Amino acid sequence: MQKPIQELAPRMSDCLKLIYSLQERGQKVSTSVVSEHLRVSDATATMLFKELANVGWVEHVPYHGVRLTPEGTQRAMEVIRHHRLLELYLARELGYSWDKVHAEADRLEHVISEEFEERVDRLLGYPTVDPHGDPIPSKDGVMVVQPGVQLSQLAIGQVGRILRVSDQDPEKLCYLGQLGLYLGCSIELISRAPFGGPLGIRVGEVPTQSEHMLGIELADHIIVTSPSTEAVRTDTNSASIQA
Repeated sequence: MQKPIQELAPRMSDCLKLIYSLQERGQKVSTSVVSEHLRVSDATATMLFKELANVGWVEHVPYHGVRLTPEGTQRAMEVIRHHRLLELYLARELGYSWDKVHAEADRLEHVISEEFEERVDRLLGYPTVDPHGDPIPSKDGVMVVQPGVQLSQLAIGQVGRILRVSDQDPEKLCYLGQLGLYLGCSIELISRAPFGGPLGIRVGEVPTQSEHMLGIELADHIIVTSPSTEAVRTDTNSASIQA
């Protein structure tokens, strides 16, 4: 019988979660990449790979580093579920801002019991996304990702609603919050500077809309609903179309 997630060494749980994230983005999972993200030595990363391989959770793929096995993916989902439920609990029930929940959940995810997880899930109404819009895996490891596009892919005049912010950097999240860029927010692309320059965006609904400039790199981390072309306004009181 396998150990519950909370009984695994924290580094093993962190490594599982990181490998899943890297695979999801199509990146190579090497010792150097893992050591950089987890802030450990290459030797420690190699040891983690060996430990995960010994229990059948990863396998080595030539030229691609390691890859999660189906069993390893299931275990990674358990860690991710703990983490994202905790993020939402911290935000909704304890008033943490979305730029602070990631680090706090990182510390807590290793120690909560399955009973605690179930109680949190029930208290929150069986949620499907965390405060950043990332999907929360179900108890049986199913994770449904709502399709969307990067903000930077919108055409001028197109409108979407923010589904997800894929960057967990606290400073970036804090900055986006200052601009009013939270989940569900309406956002319209109004200009695009040449040569990879910043994007002009219109945030919110009439009459409280605001306009900002946003760097392309940060815009790439904002996932919005499939865009719609904004209708031509017939007067200044016309509301913008909701995606």
